[in-house]
Parts: sequence; structure tokens; C-alpha cells
Amino acid sequence: MNFRPTSLADMLPMWIRCAERLPDDGQRVLAWIPNNVVHLPGMTGASEIRNTVVLRFSENFFTKNPSKTGKAKSPHFWMGEGSSNHFFEEVTHWMAMPEAPAE
Repeated sequence: MNFRPTSLADMLPMWIRCAERLPDDGQRVLAWIPNNVVHLPGMTGASEIRNTVVLRFSENFFTKNPSKTGKAKSPHFWMGEGSSNHFFEEVTHWMAMPEAPAE
């Protein structure tokens, strides 16, 4: 029996609380970071709030890399694209990346 969505909400991915479940190790996800300030390149001092960013979950990152513990409170880490890495505690929710468009 195939699932057939009955509404738009049934077709959209849902935000998952990090306290409830974590992504697979190495999985790229949309991550929710409340009040995440991003400094804009090429614009001296300019910044904006970007609560949603693409990150890769790294399970037990600090256990595997003990020399990089820094101020980490958790063994897990979120790896960003470019210089947008985040400590585990900063991300409150995540969701799977959407499927590619149908051709």
C-alpha cells in the first residue's frame, strides 16, 4: 500500500528537535539555529540573521578528534560549508534536505 499525501503539510519535511533524534553521521541537513548572525563578505561590519543553514552532522567528532575540543560541551559537531561550523548546542532543530526536482 502506497502512502498518498492528502495535504501540502503531508508532503513537506518536518523540523525534528535535536533532543528527540539526530541525523545520521555525515548527513547534510537543513539546520535551525536561533538568532544565527552571519557576517556578510565584502561588506565591512554588515551582518544578518540566518536561522536556517545547510550543515553536515558529525557524530562523536570530538571523541574522534580530541585535540579539537575547544569549548565543546558535546561530543557531536555541525560542519558547515565554508566557515559556518557550529557547536552541537547551537542547533535546536533539523530536517532532511528536500528531494531534487523531478525533470
